[in-house]
Amino acid sequence: MSSDPAPQTTGSRLLLVRHAKAVPKGDPAEDFERALGERGRADAPRTGRWLAEQGYTPDLALCSPSRRTRQTWQLLVPALADPPDAVYDERLYDAAPNELVTVLAERGAGLGCLALVGHNTGIHELATALCGSGPEELLERLRDGFPTSGVVVVDLAGGWEDLVPGRGRLTALWAPTH
Repeated sequence: MSSDPAPQTTGSRLLLVRHAKAVPKGDPAEDFERALGERGRADAPRTGRWLAEQGYTPDLALCSPSRRTRQTWQLLVPALADPPDAVYDERLYDAAPNELVTVLAERGAGLGCLALVGHNTGIHELATALCGSGPEELLERLRDGFPTSGVVVVDLAGGWEDLVPGRGRLTALWAPTH
């Protein structure tokens, strides 16, 4: 389902992770506290195993502070051999792509690989905007959507300064199958 992982030689790597499947939406005022559903609790550890098996090791994890994103991170991290610190930044909650870029640029300085655990639609819009190159089959799948518990791996040859539309290369796209 993904391309072979490309070794990262220069630049920066961004691991975009969409939170796992949450319980259905109810009262909009309670959205921040929505927990993962049964499928989400099963899928998040699979996401962690995939990251570990592919050798993707973030230096830092940036995570929305919502309950479902925190739970996703906490369930995937045990699979990682050397888990990074996680920063829960309130600006990442249901953020638009420009806000995600602001946080990534601030936090990414000096780091080779960042993981971002976030929400649709912002995380999908960011992924599609950044990925100007990559295997056509993966680009088409990305345009079709960003499934829950999915991972989009974006390589930025020029480092975090390349966090601009079209400058990223889509290296891998993975999601649990059901």
